[in-house]
Amino acid sequence: MVVGDLLVGKSYAPLEQQRIQSGAAEPQTQASFVNTLKEFIGDTNSLQKDSSEMTDRLLKGEAVDLHDVMISAEKAKTSFQLLLELRNKALDMYREVSRIQV
Repeated sequence: MVVGDLLVGKSYAPLEQQRIQSGAAEPQTQASFVNTLKEFIGDTNSLQKDSSEMTDRLLKGEAVDLHDVMISAEKAKTSFQLLLELRNKALDMYREVSRIQV
């Protein structure tokens, strides 16, 4: 296959501009901060649930490796700490904005 054959009749505009010009598809909307934050909260919640489930299985005596339980607990802990720090930074930012004199 020759590369020149692939480029016949194609414009050299970026791919997104080609899609817009041809009208084939709408450009994808960028994820907003709110959606990203909701997704992160959901991921943190699922990690917490997984960690709790693994701990319960270990306590019940089911066949679960201790290191898997510890790994899931640390993932949940780290994710929660990051979420907490994001919240703290958002509150600090809000306080700073509220102090601005208009």
